[in-house]
Amino acid sequence: MEEEKCCCCAPAEGGDGTERTKERTPEEYKALCNRLSRIEGQIRGLRGMLDRGAYCPDILAQAAAANAALNAFSRELLSQHIRSCVVNDVRAGKDEVIDELLGTLQKMMK
Repeated sequence: MEEEKCCCCAPAEGGDGTERTKERTPEEYKALCNRLSRIEGQIRGLRGMLDRGAYCPDILAQAAAANAALNAFSRELLSQHIRSCVVNDVRAGKDEVIDELLGTLQKMMK
C-alpha cells in the first residue's frame, strides 16, 4: 500500500528535509496575517506609550492585551495544525507527530 501524502504540510523544497512547510488556504493565511498585524500595532502602541512616559499600570494593561492577542493567535494556529497536519499524519501512521505536538504544547506553556 502506498503511503498517504499529507496535502497540507511537506518538507521544504530545496532543503535537507528537516524543515516542513504548511500550505494554507488564502482565507487562513489572511486571517492569521490580520491577527499579526493587529498585534504589531499593539506592540508599536506600547512603544509609543513608553516614549510618552505613560503611567506604568496603563502600559502594563496594554501589554496584557497584546499578550492575550498573541495567545489567541497561537491557539488559532495550534487548532489549525491539529485539525490538518496532526490528523493527517496520524491517519498516515506517523505517530511521531504526537510527540512533536506534545513538545510544542510544552513550549507554549512555559
